[in-house]
Amino acid sequence: MYWSKTLIPTTREAPADAKIISHQLMIRAGLVRRLSAGVYDWLPLGWRVMQKICTIIREEMNRIDAQEVHLPAIVPADLWKQTGRYQDYGPLLFKLKDRKNSEMILGPTHEEIITELVRACISSHKQLPLTLYQIQMKFRDEARPRNGLLRVREFLMKDAYSFHSSLESLHDVYQAMYQAYVNIFQRCGVPAIPVEAESGPIGGDASHEFICPCDAGEDVVVQAEDGSYAANLERATRQLPALQSFSQAPASTQAATERIFTPNAASIDDVCALLKCRPTDMIKTLVFQKAADGPPQWIIAAVRGDHDVNESKLRRLAGPLELADEAKAKAAGFAIGFVGPDVINTVPAKLYVDPDALALTAAVTGANERDYHIRGFNWRQHIGASQADSVIVADIRNVTASDHAPNGSALSLKKGVELGHVFKLGTKYSDALQAVYADDKQQNHSMIMGCYGIGPGRIIVGVLETLSDADGIRWPMSIAPYHVVITPIKYEGQAKELADQLHAALADQGLDVLVDDRDQRPGVKFKDADLIGIPLRLVLGEKGLAQGQVELKQRTSAKPELVPLAEVVQRVVNLVRTPS
Repeated sequence: MYWSKTLIPTTREAPADAKIISHQLMIRAGLVRRLSAGVYDWLPLGWRVMQKICTIIREEMNRIDAQEVHLPAIVPADLWKQTGRYQDYGPLLFKLKDRKNSEMILGPTHEEIITELVRACISSHKQLPLTLYQIQMKFRDEARPRNGLLRVREFLMKDAYSFHSSLESLHDVYQAMYQAYVNIFQRCGVPAIPVEAESGPIGGDASHEFICPCDAGEDVVVQAEDGSYAANLERATRQLPALQSFSQAPASTQAATERIFTPNAASIDDVCALLKCRPTDMIKTLVFQKAADGPPQWIIAAVRGDHDVNESKLRRLAGPLELADEAKAKAAGFAIGFVGPDVINTVPAKLYVDPDALALTAAVTGANERDYHIRGFNWRQHIGASQADSVIVADIRNVTASDHAPNGSALSLKKGVELGHVFKLGTKYSDALQAVYADDKQQNHSMIMGCYGIGPGRIIVGVLETLSDADGIRWPMSIAPYHVVITPIKYEGQAKELADQLHAALADQGLDVLVDDRDQRPGVKFKDADLIGIPLRLVLGEKGLAQGQVELKQRTSAKPELVPLAEVVQRVVNLVRTPS
């Protein structure tokens, strides 16, 4: 390929809305172009990278006997209503109606569609296990698309689904898929940490995320310093205190309780400033409601003032819930902003207490009346004996850097980008859609499922965020849009003839070659080559050619080397096929 014949709209300046490195470089290097909020054109360089990533994914999927399919992007809403996800996804769904007024959606993921397909085609345990995958566009109506490919409305995803007649079979395929993901990320040259994760709206009882550590990430990875433990923040646990039941709550260390007027002090910081106390002296109390028909069922969560409630952990204990509707909560008797744990003495509710909050003996907390707090709160004193059965002590908070892993190792927290996610789904979708198989006694059972997703665009983000430098992109050889760029100082005479010969010779060896045949100054050509990140650059200059040499510059090396013309093709081929 010749530079003058392809579309590579490089630019020196990134758009003002590009806040993270990957977004800036994708625009500056001409990989993508923004069409509208969260929707991008993929340009030739970017799409070449995407296709190379997809090739690696296909090779690893085929290696574990997964079969590729292509499912519709426009899907009937009725299938989503049968599984309950039509409501769960809510405004994230792109919804439309056809000319017959049938309601459709643009698929944000394909569990329902693949389950319907397998339900129609599979009937016997002899046809299982089965793993199908596709690489296809997904659509999600994100409220605030941002950060380039990190939060978009249309994106390419590889999604795979496995179907089983036993948990043992699911486990075997899950492990094979897990290893395939490890292989994919290694081959793409992007760092990826496997961590325990929440299944979220996909569902299921076990899952792992693969996270690329970088400051631009929206996820938080929790790791033990000794390498023994890793989880995302939603899932991460810690070495728990000894207090594990309400009966273990310590006695008060303060003679009396003081009720204090705290006008408009509805936050932890406001109260601390007013009462000259610390967040570690406070109990933070949040009100949730369970999703149910009829009157709300109230769930109260209490954590220490310097901690945050982990809603995923709370949901695992209490079931589906959401932060309370303020108007409904006030009508039920909750003084939102001034709620204390002892509100369960007057309002029927279930109280979940984190062990660190239970350890406080004379805490500051809400007085269950607007503009009032109390100092000297004690669990034994303020929670009536008749309410003890309504109190559950459990880990319901986010871990922090001051916590320790379950084995006692120190923990660290770092941001990261999710590249892929694997789930053990169980029978959530097969139950809802009646996808069954007959066993050897002709008894029907719901198929057991697994689900496995990778975002090829997220892999690109991970590479740009972690492997780039001040001059631009540094592509791993395996996914670079071109392996080598041939840069004649002037594309004329001997340099032109040699550039064309090298292009043909390297292409014959199966390499992807770009010739910079533009009428530009050498400095412009070199800067553009560094910006778009081609791993190898061959510079053809008059002085070197006169000596029978070509300058070879690796994108990751500080200095070039001079290579004899007779050896340059083999030298480049060796570097491409056995990159360092």
